[in-house]
Amino acid sequence: MELKAIPTLNEHFNEIKKGLAEQEVNNIKHFGKVASVVGTIIECSGLQGSVGELFGIHSTTGEMIPAEVVGLKDGKTLLMPFDRVTGMKAGCLVENIGQSMNISVGSKLLGRVVDTNGKPIDGKGHLQTTHQQPVHNSPPSPLDRAPINEIMHTGIRSLDALNTIGIGQRVGLFAGSGVGKSVLLGMIAKHSSADVNVIGLIGERGREVQEFVHDTLGEEGLAKSVVVTATSDTAAMSRVKGAFTATAIAEYFRDKGKNVLLMMDSVTRVAMAQREIGLASGEPPTTKGYTPSVFTILPKLLERPGKTERGSITGLYTVLVDNDDMNEPIADAVRSILDGHIVLSRRLAHKNHYPAIDVLESISRVMPKIVNDEQRNIAMKAREILATYREAEDLINIGAYVKGSNPKIDDAIKKYPSLESFLIQDLNESDFDQNLWETLKKIIN
Repeated sequence: MELKAIPTLNEHFNEIKKGLAEQEVNNIKHFGKVASVVGTIIECSGLQGSVGELFGIHSTTGEMIPAEVVGLKDGKTLLMPFDRVTGMKAGCLVENIGQSMNISVGSKLLGRVVDTNGKPIDGKGHLQTTHQQPVHNSPPSPLDRAPINEIMHTGIRSLDALNTIGIGQRVGLFAGSGVGKSVLLGMIAKHSSADVNVIGLIGERGREVQEFVHDTLGEEGLAKSVVVTATSDTAAMSRVKGAFTATAIAEYFRDKGKNVLLMMDSVTRVAMAQREIGLASGEPPTTKGYTPSVFTILPKLLERPGKTERGSITGLYTVLVDNDDMNEPIADAVRSILDGHIVLSRRLAHKNHYPAIDVLESISRVMPKIVNDEQRNIAMKAREILATYREAEDLINIGAYVKGSNPKIDDAIKKYPSLESFLIQDLNESDFDQNLWETLKKIIN
């Protein structure tokens, strides 16, 4: 039997002293200093960190400005603040906050308007929260995703009948400026069958946020909604964080067993904010100045919604297209990630056709799986009538088409007015009529 040596009193004392010394070292705060401020990038020396960590910068105004590590260069740490850089100068102290990016969440979020940190800005008083939710989270595993087999009713006839959206689907709303995308989002928020709406207003004008909340959404829509806002005057880091904050709030309600509708207006503003961060930190510009990190961040954001065994997040993202170019870089990248796209047409908006949804240019990739054969055939027939009429529209308008020349065109001319009336919808009008398909069937037959 081997005997173990019994430690002497001195050895025991030295062990205790060593442990206390380690504890003291662990409690020591390490500070770095601001080396330079160039544009919106702050270079910090004397304090190392990893990309994505949170630092706090002690400004000359006495505030501690949170910032995220966005790069490392020549032994210095590159920081991008979540707020303005006013009050920053060389020598300001910098410390590692030592925490991941979390927000406070709870069921009391419903009916509230919050900023990118989850703090209320609606003047309705303190917000009672119950949980901490990570802002940056991994998308559900591909094998953990439940199949999309249920219809998400939006109350919009041109969507529910001809571009049916499924619970857990991710859809892009592609539009130029001024064709009614924000109004359409408000209509869907008020009339959809979702349990909870989470709406991210990213990079919008302050005036538009006020109008959307009070006029477009209204009390009815706000009652079951959470609005996260990061206006265009906020720092680029806040605009990017706002998109992830809205997604994190949606994940909280999903994990509570809710069917959540996550709407983001717009993902283009998120990409522009990330481009600003990338260029400031020294990334090379690619097409239209967008940096590689933009195309890295988009899948991380857009893959997080979906359907799981606990609940679902249906994603609806607006994409602002330059000069109505549907093939510009962000539109192209987003379209390749999502499960469908809805296109708003300026041509229809000019005709006072609202919602200005171009049915023929739009597609829902899960529609064939969530509607029955009869409904699919009705939708296909309606699309054929719209396509035939559009091809012959110029001839019809100038009076060059002779009736009887083509039976398909004759049929389209006869049915198009009723079909167009079916697709036009008033702002406060919703349609959950169980006979929606029967109405469309009568029109096309």
